[in-house]
Amino acid sequence: MKNAEELLRTSLWGQALTEDEMQRALAGTTERTFPAGAFICMKGEPVDYWMGLVSGLGKMASHWTTGKTTTLTGISTGGWFGEGSLMKKEPRRYDVMAIRESRVAFMNRATFTWLLDHSIPFNRYMIAQLNERLGQFIGMIENERMLDTDARIARGLAALFNPVLYPGTNRLLQISQEELGYLAGVSRQRANQALKVLEDAGLVRSEYGGINVLDLDGLRRFGD
Repeated sequence: MKNAEELLRTSLWGQALTEDEMQRALAGTTERTFPAGAFICMKGEPVDYWMGLVSGLGKMASHWTTGKTTTLTGISTGGWFGEGSLMKKEPRRYDVMAIRESRVAFMNRATFTWLLDHSIPFNRYMIAQLNERLGQFIGMIENERMLDTDARIARGLAALFNPVLYPGTNRLLQISQEELGYLAGVSRQRANQALKVLEDAGLVRSEYGGINVLDLDGLRRFGD
């Protein structure tokens, strides 16, 4: 089973570090486990860590005092998140919840800042990460305004395969219909209906324990 050290060493940025830089990164990183339904981090709290998903599945969302919830994006194995708030030194502006039991690597602020100050490859990765995240959220706004539920679920699935943000995602995505509903902000029944539409289109196939993505490009274009 992958641990935090393996996540760091196999990450796109980790592969570009010198061994001395990697040892510095490892010394400043700890690992925690969260049960399904637990908050990995919460809106409004101080931001002291950069986080990476060692295993499991999470969702980035905003929970309002009115009871309304807005799902922003899913976070799958291999994904790192929270760099924007860490660099801006502002309170966190969203929640991250574990959809299933998840193990998370926490890199402290001092280590993150040291890598920014000393590693050109880490800086290049961070520019690419922020650019991908910006493109992801622009696409989400467009999808929310222009597409129906089936298409939004298709695009949400495709987003979990972003090679920069989530390089560890396998084409056999280990996700249940209920978990997909959580990510898309819809009921399990509505997620099931959308999956049948996508199956009929030859884009995915439901299998025991997950969803087999047959046509990733088709998912990305679905609804055009």
